[in-house]
Amino acid sequence: MTQEEHHAAKTLGIGKAIAVLTSGGDAQGMNAAVRAVVRVGIFTGARVFFVHEGYQGLVDGGEHIREATWESVSMMLQLGGTVIGSARCKDFREREGRLRAAHNLVKRGITNLCVIGGDGSLTGADTFRSEWSDLLNDLQKAGKITAEEATKSSYLNIVGLVGSIDNDFCGTDMTIGTDSALHRIVEIVDAITTTAQSHQRTFVLEVMGRHCGYLALVTSLSCGADWVFIPECPPDDDWEEHLCRRLTETRTRGSRLNIIIVAEGAIDKNGKPITSEDIKNLVVKRLGYDTRVTVLGHVQRGGTPSAFDRILGSRMGVEAVMALLEGTPDTPACVVSLSGNQAVRLPLMECVQVTKDVTKAMDEKRFDEAIKLRGRSFMNNWEVYKLLAHVRPPVSKGGLHTVAVMNVGAPAAGMNAAVRSTVRIGLIQGNRVLVVHDGFEGLAKGQVWEYHGRRAHTHSGVSETLPKKNFEQISANITKFNIQGLVIIGGFEAYTGGLELMEGRKQFDELCIPFVVIPATVSNNVPGSDFSIGADTALNTICTTCDRIKQSAAGTKRRVFIIETMGGYCGYLATMAGLAAGADAAYIFEEPFTIRDLQANVEHLVQKMKTTVKRGLVLRNEKCNENYTTDFIFNLYSEEGKGIFDSRKNVLGHMQQGGSPTPFDRNFATKMGAKAMNWMSGKIKESYRNGRIFANTPDSGCVLGMRKRALVFQPVAELKDQTDFEHRIPKEQWWLKLRPILKILAKYEIDLDTSDHAHLEHISRKRSGEAAV
Repeated sequence: MTQEEHHAAKTLGIGKAIAVLTSGGDAQGMNAAVRAVVRVGIFTGARVFFVHEGYQGLVDGGEHIREATWESVSMMLQLGGTVIGSARCKDFREREGRLRAAHNLVKRGITNLCVIGGDGSLTGADTFRSEWSDLLNDLQKAGKITAEEATKSSYLNIVGLVGSIDNDFCGTDMTIGTDSALHRIVEIVDAITTTAQSHQRTFVLEVMGRHCGYLALVTSLSCGADWVFIPECPPDDDWEEHLCRRLTETRTRGSRLNIIIVAEGAIDKNGKPITSEDIKNLVVKRLGYDTRVTVLGHVQRGGTPSAFDRILGSRMGVEAVMALLEGTPDTPACVVSLSGNQAVRLPLMECVQVTKDVTKAMDEKRFDEAIKLRGRSFMNNWEVYKLLAHVRPPVSKGGLHTVAVMNVGAPAAGMNAAVRSTVRIGLIQGNRVLVVHDGFEGLAKGQVWEYHGRRAHTHSGVSETLPKKNFEQISANITKFNIQGLVIIGGFEAYTGGLELMEGRKQFDELCIPFVVIPATVSNNVPGSDFSIGADTALNTICTTCDRIKQSAAGTKRRVFIIETMGGYCGYLATMAGLAAGADAAYIFEEPFTIRDLQANVEHLVQKMKTTVKRGLVLRNEKCNENYTTDFIFNLYSEEGKGIFDSRKNVLGHMQQGGSPTPFDRNFATKMGAKAMNWMSGKIKESYRNGRIFANTPDSGCVLGMRKRALVFQPVAELKDQTDFEHRIPKEQWWLKLRPILKILAKYEIDLDTSDHAHLEHISRKRSGEAAV
């Protein structure tokens, strides 16, 4: 990376102007995207303009198009909706309206437009761009703009960000607002579940999604619903019998409630709507169950955005500015998307086309193709849902194979979802599933119970003891209980325990059984996975706390909060929470800092207090530096800020490990558990020799992790070289690349590395029904 390239990012926008607008339905996280576009635009030297009230503001001009300042986007991150407003606009659909919009942009020298909205809004933007030259000619002929103005504004760059709670846009794994909508829905389902259990009720919940069943599908996975109705996959013709049988079976197994999730656009095979009232009447008439309907409506759009949506909006906003400023007349209008944990740029109209193809496939009753066109993430969710909800375990008592499931290390929200999914899939496959209490210690002591199916929510206890010192007892119990495979759910201890098991195979043949580690820890420090179960829940807990703390500072003058987060030596929580909460600094172990850095941060806050923003937020990872403790930093800030600002400190502690798991963690854990058990069944078959299991190859002991865009199995032995064992972290961590964004958004004069930005990709799809990723 040359100095010239670094400098280029800071000067990229000089002489250029960017306008940002939000259009269509609002979505939580839009404000994070607007804030990032404004601040990164200003950072690059560009002028940035708000367009208020969406396309209507673009057409009306005047006060609707106003220049933004750094401070004008302060305190926006935690607000739902869009503070610059959104409106449906008939005028922009007509050429006359687009002519007025072009006139308003040319007069202000704006040739870069960032549109945050759904596919309709983005299609409108593409039409606008394709007509741009003709619109300028008409304006020049009418004498409304000069030849010089027309030359200066000769082409228009368009970049789209998809803001839609429905997650109905093809080409991106998640759209801005979807995760927050899931938060609202899951909170309500959790609340309804308690009352349903109290009264032995059946609840039918209707969620948004007129054309896309994503919210309904993920909710059903996250909450273990009995049934889900989505537009992409209508139920079979005899669904009424199947549904009633399913509800009866659930009650017979001892459950006191039934949950049925319905997308508002649910249909049967003939395209006839299936309404929540229809379902209620069916259940009451056939089964006589006390049944209630809850229609969630616009509550799903409301409320504060989740940490995921704030980070997603911020990352996409940064990428959008770069895409605009690097654009040329030949660059197609693009949309910034998320694939796995990577930002990618895709041609806007390709995405719009695939999105339209889904609707067409559904209209033509090609439902299998519609699901494929929705993308890999949607397909995976659907396959796991079908397995968990619709496949009945075999009746035979014997059990094909015996698999044990255990939790190791500190607790993490979502572990139960992973256990539930692992156990269920195991039973469905005809396996005998054992639950080990208290991790490796429990295995050594023989605390092993067979799972019999009254509750699939196994609170199997955790212990941080590693297996090495108990190999003899563990080996004896593996033989005693005939354990043929081991699913280990946990954090760094689970990973190191896996490594010890591999070593132990040399001495004990009993340890030669397949095992898989599912990463679950708030610290997100397991080698081999970009994400761990529990980290998202911890992140949201920190975020909510920071919001409240910032709010408490709103009524006071000039206050700085220093907050200590968990994570051991891993700075993931501090960095990501800093990005989501709008922190001024986040101190982490991976990025060493000196007293000079601390002084620079204090000076930065002194300057900040001279503006209209009179509060500061500083995060410190618990083990970032043994000498610069939270108390030391608090004392330093208190002393240096005397007379300018006062300081407060908060140590968040174990509240970060608790709480109800977020939709992301529940869904991620459910998919991980299912994938792990499918792998396990295959490995046991593969390792069957002479009447027993013997697995001693490196690939029979793996970590299942999310790597960039896919869930992959990696031998623990191969991950050894990628691990810093002293500090219990991977040597390379993807999220470190996001730290410059955190600093730029906090107004630090730093270099933004442009070498790692997303390049334009294409949606790969085959028309023959082997559809899109």
